[in-house]
Amino acid sequence: MIRKGGKGMEKVMLKIKKDKRIKRNKKEILLSILRDIFAIAITLFMVFPIYWMIISSLKTSEELLQAVPSLWPKKLMWRNYLDVLEMASFGVYFVNTIIMTLGTMVLQMVIGIFAAYGFSKGNFRFKNTLFIVVLGALMVPIQVTFVPTYVMMARLKWINTFKALILPNAVSAYFIFMLRQAFMGVDNSYVEAAQVDGMGRIGVIFRILVPMCKPTIITVGLITFINGWNSYFWPKMVTTRPQMRTIALGVYELKRSYAGMETMNTNQIMAGAVIAIVPIIILFLVMQQYLLEGFSKAAMK
Repeated sequence: MIRKGGKGMEKVMLKIKKDKRIKRNKKEILLSILRDIFAIAITLFMVFPIYWMIISSLKTSEELLQAVPSLWPKKLMWRNYLDVLEMASFGVYFVNTIIMTLGTMVLQMVIGIFAAYGFSKGNFRFKNTLFIVVLGALMVPIQVTFVPTYVMMARLKWINTFKALILPNAVSAYFIFMLRQAFMGVDNSYVEAAQVDGMGRIGVIFRILVPMCKPTIITVGLITFINGWNSYFWPKMVTTRPQMRTIALGVYELKRSYAGMETMNTNQIMAGAVIAIVPIIILFLVMQQYLLEGFSKAAMK
């Protein structure tokens, strides 16, 4: 009787455990489905503006002005892109933007790496105080500094030159802050071992710290590239000749080409915007692994 009762209790307990496991699995499946639905909804919410820009660039102006918008063009107007290239010197704008963006990015990376090394591994007076000053620069908007900076560029006769486009943005407090945090995450034993082997500071920076913090450097470099590529305010201030305009100003010029009748070429404006963002999208798709790794490391710190 005791054995039978014991076996019966074991069966009951096993059944209870099985029911709990089934309920837990159902709950996990439900949560997983809800997470997937939420992720899909957020993705659609973020991608839809880009999709709308692309299909708008392939519509006629009459179709864009319809009261009920359509989610797909009735006729694909690839001619809009050719019209944009004929109306504006997008080739010149592309070259100017690449020179400005790459020049700014290289200077910010070089200065940021050396400054971050000093603030993380250096040993000098007022190090923390100076770093607080650098952080304070993050809170100063460009609208506060652009007037004296513009006056300086004008006195140096650098208006309509790449010097005015690049040098005022050669230092990034954000770049210094991010790299300083990344360098501080590298144990000092690596630096000390390299110095014992006779490696100088330049070797320590570029053979020890930079390779170990590559995801962060690439991430911040990409952010710098995107900010420079999309820059509108400062290039608008220091360039007056069409030969020195950047891609953002080129898209704006498309709007001005139909002064007073901007709605007549909205499709061409959208085509210009698509041309402008293609390099950024390609860069993001190629470097997204480094972006995710760099942001995850920054969040952990």
